[in-house]
Amino acid sequence: MSFPIKKMKKSWAWLCAAAVLVAAAALLAFQQYMHMDTTSPSDARAQATSTTKAGLGGVDCRKAKCVALTFDAGPSEHSARLLDILKEEKVPATFFLLGKRHIEKYPELVERMADEGHEVANHTWDHKRLTELEPDEIREEIERPNKEIERIIGRRPTLMRPPQGRTNDTVHDICRELGMSEVLWSVTAKDYTTNDSELIEQRVLDQTERDGIILLHDLYDGTVPAVPGIIDTLKERGFVFVTVPQLLAPGKAEPGTVYR
Repeated sequence: MSFPIKKMKKSWAWLCAAAVLVAAAALLAFQQYMHMDTTSPSDARAQATSTTKAGLGGVDCRKAKCVALTFDAGPSEHSARLLDILKEEKVPATFFLLGKRHIEKYPELVERMADEGHEVANHTWDHKRLTELEPDEIREEIERPNKEIERIIGRRPTLMRPPQGRTNDTVHDICRELGMSEVLWSVTAKDYTTNDSELIEQRVLDQTERDGIILLHDLYDGTVPAVPGIIDTLKERGFVFVTVPQLLAPGKAEPGTVYR
């Protein structure tokens, strides 16, 4: 009667060992994600030639206290109102746009973003986790919105934000091949977890420092109403709003590099 018990104990030991290995692998992957090599805006500026006198658009972020306002996963039904606010406040932003159900649904808003001086960038076609795809699938997720954006505004994006910030060496290599730089963020309101505009505003204000890259999503109901308060308070604190390319200038975003 003891043999089945010993056999069960042995099987349980193997299961425990396998679980430990899986957990260790997941932890390693998470640590690699958290410790990926990234370039800060100040480092990008420092890498530019010392003879360059100014940044883009008349703003020199080597001297000014700059911050970049960025929006993911649009255009959406809220984007027109957001563009009205940005125009009134004279604030440029960077829009990382989704293809499926967004670019294809609101091409007139993509055109308006470009016409009003905002940076139009890529957030993939269908928001798939790029780190879980094969190389050809990654290319498709990135290239398809590039082609649609170019068709609408006449130029290809050069910036891309990977969904959920998940990226790896394969994604870097493909972005380099496609002439794309990856842009992550340093400030997040986690507006996908709440429609409380006051909370979204406070989260952004609590985290924002010089050279901050603020991540928001204009497709959620609580986000756009939070934007005027964010802009007004940060302006009062002496911040100057710029696009991501302006934040890096006189440096330039290099394909295959990750900026945060």
